[in-house]
Amino acid sequence: MAPPLRVGVLAYPGCFASEVFGVPDLLTMASHLASADAPPYDVSILSPRRRVVASGGAAISVAPVQRVDVLVVPGFELHPGLDLDATLAALRPEIATIRESAHSGVALVSICVGAFLLAEAGLLDGRESTTAWLFAGRLADRCPGTDVRPEKLVVTDRGVTTTAAFSAMYDFALGLVREHNGGRVARATARIALVDDARSSQAPYVDVDLLPATGSRFSQGVKRRLDQNLSERYDLGRLAATFHVSTRTLLRRFRAETGQTPLGYLQAERVRRAKHLLETTERTVAAIAAEVGYHDPGTFSAIFTRIVGRRPRDYRAAFRTPVPARRESAPG
Repeated sequence: MAPPLRVGVLAYPGCFASEVFGVPDLLTMASHLASADAPPYDVSILSPRRRVVASGGAAISVAPVQRVDVLVVPGFELHPGLDLDATLAALRPEIATIRESAHSGVALVSICVGAFLLAEAGLLDGRESTTAWLFAGRLADRCPGTDVRPEKLVVTDRGVTTTAAFSAMYDFALGLVREHNGGRVARATARIALVDDARSSQAPYVDVDLLPATGSRFSQGVKRRLDQNLSERYDLGRLAATFHVSTRTLLRRFRAETGQTPLGYLQAERVRRAKHLLETTERTVAAIAAEVGYHDPGTFSAIFTRIVGRRPRDYRAAFRTPVPARRESAPG
């Protein structure tokens, strides 16, 4: 039988305790479901410190850093008032451990904003990565050498894996189980744990109202114009004329300020509106497509699926808000 896969979780002050134990707990469940001759898991909670207090004041028992095959780095509470520079500076021992582990051939995995620790260790430069959609832009700004893929749940690039927020740790863990114990054990583990093992994107969960505003006055004006005419046919020439610039200048300035094209922005906003209608109304997909500017439901469905990662009907089935049943008034 193959030797156990040694999985270490790097605990540190202020980390989310749930992200410390989430992967080990799922691997424990998988071990019980695996056959006796399947490779087991040897899981440990490690730290370069003698004592760790996680977010919320939970004390975590830790073992000294030791050689493992996979090292998991949980996330922390990245709230608006947090001084990120000071937080990462205080975690120098952990960042050194991450860097040394990578140099010795250990596979690195970050959960959620644990990606910022990997970036600080210099491991994301030249690699694709992901993190929670809410902080993807901040990671890209802080580590311009990485290609942040905010729509992805899990990204693995040359021995370094990054995941989206919180529950994406289960997507990673199920992938690990699938690799080492097979699809049957991974599926059974997912069903017992009530974890979705068929997710492919975090795009369906994005709420753009929570994202920080981007762009200057020019791009904000273009966005406002597109928002006000969401269902109208896209006409780049007419849009440029509205702002008294050439189409080339419009495209260049808008991309420089926002990182996308006006058409890309319009498509995303149309899909955002469509998501709301799918969640809250009984309108047909064709009617919703027409309302957001697509007279061909097939084109709408293709664009929606590309951006969201699910077909409109599948999105509605997953996120539909139930309409409360009307109560019959009692007879007088």
